[in-house]
Amino acid sequence: MARLWRYGLVLSHQKHVAEDLVQATCVRALERAGQFVPGTRLDHWLLSIMHSIWLNEVRSRRVRQGQGFVDAESTLSFDGEHQAQNHVLAGQVIKRVNALPEAQRETVFLAYVEGLSYREVAELLEVPIGTVMSRLAAARLKLAETSAPHAASSASTGDRR
Repeated sequence: MARLWRYGLVLSHQKHVAEDLVQATCVRALERAGQFVPGTRLDHWLLSIMHSIWLNEVRSRRVRQGQGFVDAESTLSFDGEHQAQNHVLAGQVIKRVNALPEAQRETVFLAYVEGLSYREVAELLEVPIGTVMSRLAAARLKLAETSAPHAASSASTGDRR
């Protein structure tokens, strides 16, 4: 359930919508339990159902890309100085990933957070594997570009001893 909720949060950027997506996914899975192929991965089947539900929601509501981001600071909470630094860094990473176009953001989540193979991501998103690789390469490039100015300013600050 945690994986479904995380994926719902990645798709929607809203906690209550993620919860609704999980519920809708579970209902649809129960309704279509006969379609599950024994011997295959249940989690991939459920993620695929959620993806389908989300696409239907996007189409029906005509949701515009970039709405409803979850504030990283309210999502992550840590104690202590070291954990606080990690919290800030994690918040920055989440904000940068959330700034990616939806297709790249979703692909990054499935491949790097959920650990799905490129083939599994391609099957789940119903796109060619080359598209998955292209989206990940573009996302990595964009993330590197957005972090380069920050890294350069940190390096120059560190050299000022």
